[in-house]
Amino acid sequence: MTTAHKPAARHWCPDLPVRHWARQYDRDTLLRDALAAAIVTLMLIPQSLAYAQLAGLPPEVGLYASVAPLVIYALLGTSRVLAVGPVAVVSLMTAAAVGEHAAAGTGHYIAVAITLAFLSGLILLAMGLLRLGFLANFLSHPVIAGFITASGILIAASQLKTLLGVSAGGHTLIEMVSALWAQRGAVNGLTLGVGLSSLAFLFWVRRGLQPLLRRLGVPPRAAELGAKAGPVAAIVAATVFAWAIDAGTHGVKLVGAVPQGLPPLTQPLWDMALLQSLLVPALLISVVGFVESVSVGQTLAAKRRQRIEPDQELVALGGSNLGAAFTGGFPVTGGFARSVVNFDAGAQTPAAGVYTAAGILLASLLLTPALFYLPQATLAATIVVAVLALVDFGILRRTWVYAKADFIAVLATLLVTLAAGVESGLVAGVGLSLVLHLWRTSQPHIAEVGQVPGTEHYRNVLRHQVITQLDVLALRMDESLYFANARALEDRINAAVAARPALRHVVLQCSAINDIDASALDSLEAINERLRDAGLQLHLSEVKGPVMDKLQRSDFLQRLSGRVFLTHHQAAQALA
Repeated sequence: MTTAHKPAARHWCPDLPVRHWARQYDRDTLLRDALAAAIVTLMLIPQSLAYAQLAGLPPEVGLYASVAPLVIYALLGTSRVLAVGPVAVVSLMTAAAVGEHAAAGTGHYIAVAITLAFLSGLILLAMGLLRLGFLANFLSHPVIAGFITASGILIAASQLKTLLGVSAGGHTLIEMVSALWAQRGAVNGLTLGVGLSSLAFLFWVRRGLQPLLRRLGVPPRAAELGAKAGPVAAIVAATVFAWAIDAGTHGVKLVGAVPQGLPPLTQPLWDMALLQSLLVPALLISVVGFVESVSVGQTLAAKRRQRIEPDQELVALGGSNLGAAFTGGFPVTGGFARSVVNFDAGAQTPAAGVYTAAGILLASLLLTPALFYLPQATLAATIVVAVLALVDFGILRRTWVYAKADFIAVLATLLVTLAAGVESGLVAGVGLSLVLHLWRTSQPHIAEVGQVPGTEHYRNVLRHQVITQLDVLALRMDESLYFANARALEDRINAAVAARPALRHVVLQCSAINDIDASALDSLEAINERLRDAGLQLHLSEVKGPVMDKLQRSDFLQRLSGRVFLTHHQAAQALA
């Protein structure tokens, strides 16, 4: 006996997901979340400082951007382990956008960054309330891969000036390389030594520390988490060394005085001209941040058989960015590395993010004086090691082998990003992907099909030994019919009719057609009339329900010269 089930109605509203997990919160969950928070806090402190530097902001701004966003996401977010805060790509995009309106290091620069976070928060919140999460689908994986790879290269290149102890600007790879070459004689040897030592140690930590800890008898999980907290050791060692030799007197740039205290209450600049000019960068930052955050959240949720709600994630990220804007921060999103660490450390609920925010808050209150002697070169090394993991040149080879159109999209995104900047590269990648999609679908695969002997299956006559009829042309359209490809079907049928005098019937197998737009309907009507005038009939088979619903709202079926068959085999038998 079978039971019919009605499909569940899809409903969504921006509620407080905290109420779903808070009611089951117990002591064991608290201990797990607290342990994860302690580990993530150790990782997030150096990352926050480094990414603030990457964005062209004072280091304390990175700490400010890691407090309120974590708390707000814990209330609104649907991922149990996503850790929100500054990330490399968004920090680079922030630097590129804000740098057009203010000079780095000035109060106006900070104010513009806060305004950018405010706009990004509004955009994300509006997209979530309007359920526009699907817009992120326009960023294809090849485009994202090309963009992130190019961004990783740009980020690493932008930190070379800090590693060398020189002053060099530029937003594109060519500008950066040219500026560095011009400053080649001003390299500070001690800064370079600190930077290279930090790089070497951090690279070794990624590959060698975990095996070493395992050989020393440390449990596997603890060894893995210890290796991920390696940047803290690098920062401590570099700070102690710089203090011991008073590195600032030798030309080594230090972080310097970092204000102690709670994140300040701030507000965006209410300058309409500035808001309009920041609108496009804020939109790009919002979309990129959302894609990165949802990708990480969905991957980690699947490992625990959980799920996230993309539209609610937009609301949560929007609220997080608004929180950053009103507490002295800059644009934030869910970070891959810290979220994975949070997951591996055993975080059970978003409360771990609240505990992490408390840890960052304590660091802002108590630890900032210890950062005075921290070399900026060590922070630069932290950024370089983190972002080089994002670089994936293998995507070029994979897309070249699999799909040349995707290869073109990846290559164009990568080259334009390197040559013209992150915003231009992302826009170029999305635009080219859409153009290539239109080009591909405008040349649909239209196969003539015949019966596989002894079966009710019909396959391409060019690929299989099949049975066909001289007076019947059976075509399978492997694409939805719309304005860009409807003419291709007309041309294919016209050519076949001209080449086959014995033809009496044309059957269009619609099993792969998911939609027929108004332009394509006009083409079908034209095909039907031409065939009728030539003494032929047009038939349809295997029309999907939604497509049939649309056709029944027109008079096409009443004017159809032939019939509509439930299956293609029925059509073949009836017309034999």
